[in-house]
Amino acid sequence: MEWLITNKPVPYDKALSVMEKRVEGIKNGTLDEAVWLLEHPDLYTGGTSAQPSDLLKPTQFPVYETGRGGQYTYHGPGQRIAYTMINLKNRDCDVRRYVNDLEEWIILSLRALGVSAVRRNGRVGIWVTRKNGNEDKIAAIGIRIRKWITFHGISINVAPNLDHYNGIIACGLNKYGVTSLADLEKQTTMLELDHQLRLSFSKVFNVAPDRTKELTFD
Repeated sequence: MEWLITNKPVPYDKALSVMEKRVEGIKNGTLDEAVWLLEHPDLYTGGTSAQPSDLLKPTQFPVYETGRGGQYTYHGPGQRIAYTMINLKNRDCDVRRYVNDLEEWIILSLRALGVSAVRRNGRVGIWVTRKNGNEDKIAAIGIRIRKWITFHGISINVAPNLDHYNGIIACGLNKYGVTSLADLEKQTTMLELDHQLRLSFSKVFNVAPDRTKELTFD
């Protein structure tokens, strides 16, 4: 398992190209499985279930239609993206288990940072309950699988500009809000979150990363 870390925002089309090449390499046996930690510049992405009516401000940021599952979401600075490129043939080809493991990975990582987060039946992603009883989404999940190799992955809101979610109905759920670690008054850095993501990943997926590489773009 290889961990890739990019410290400057990666354009979405470049990220997609890197993932496509990694998936092909994993399929051919020439590249290792990988988790890629990064941020994107401000943009919206639409999954295979995205409804045009949920894109409220189509000119605010670039919009990318993707092959991942899910609906519209926002990506931008202050949000940790973790793209997971994993061969499910090594994990019983069980997609439901894989999604459950992604959820557990997020929950354990946030718990280590002092945030109690949960799954909710019928709602994709990971949720927290506010003091007033309202539930807000703090992490999103959107995956794609090709020949049993996964790509795309998860996003966790560390300290993005939450106002940018006003341009979409996030994940088609207009009854719920969106939050972040900063919004919850958890002053966590990306480095701290990354550390917990690596620890929790090893527990959930039962694999220890053997090396880290910084992936840079011009």
